[in-house]
Amino acid sequence: MPNKNERLKVQRGAAGKNRRATRHIPEPDDDQKAGRKISAARASLTPVQHLAASHPKFAELIARARPFEVKRDRSLRPFDALAESIAYQQLSGKAAATIFGRVRALYPKRKWFSPELIIATPDETFRSAGLSRSKTIALKDLAAKTLDGTVPTRAALERMSDEEIITRLTTVRGIGRWTVEMFLLFDLGRLDVWPVNDYGVQKGYAKAFGKKKLPKPKELLAIGERWRPYRSMAAWYFWRALDAPEKISAGRG
Repeated sequence: MPNKNERLKVQRGAAGKNRRATRHIPEPDDDQKAGRKISAARASLTPVQHLAASHPKFAELIARARPFEVKRDRSLRPFDALAESIAYQQLSGKAAATIFGRVRALYPKRKWFSPELIIATPDETFRSAGLSRSKTIALKDLAAKTLDGTVPTRAALERMSDEEIITRLTTVRGIGRWTVEMFLLFDLGRLDVWPVNDYGVQKGYAKAFGKKKLPKPKELLAIGERWRPYRSMAAWYFWRALDAPEKISAGRG
């Protein structure tokens, strides 16, 4: 039943007849109508078209870059993906790949890491492979939290929101928001991840839009609203902006 405030009031007129009160609903103005048309038009665009339509400078960046592509490995388990992320932190790609390869070689007969084996492996063994003390502790904490269910299975992650995943995984030692954002983008294929603290995204945005200073994370967060719900793709194109040998022409952002 409607509540008291939702019921239409009945007023008695001078002639004793009941008059039903009417509620005035204003007509949308021209700006509102235009906004709705723009929203409807954008809804029909492909993700790349949506980004290109946001600004001419973005359209120019897309035209220069190679087509967007993120290859997901659906067979990769969260534990293995995050273990690799820990090994790669704060190292160049080549050095990290070498160290991670040595860690993988500790278990030659296994395709995937075993959390139980990681915990059972002496710290000195990881150190001899080149893994730092802090990363060894982080790797073992990841293994322990995988076994106790803190780190969800891939099937469970597919049902969780980005923020839920970030909240859960950042309880693991050595895993911060940026690491989880990269996991969301590249391993889970989430389309609306916006890593505002990523130096490459900041620098790529500044280059693409002709900015002399890098945007602060809070500023970049607000700027990124125009690229929802495809901010992962926007980040990817800003990384590609740093690959381009030509300087993208300056322009207003």
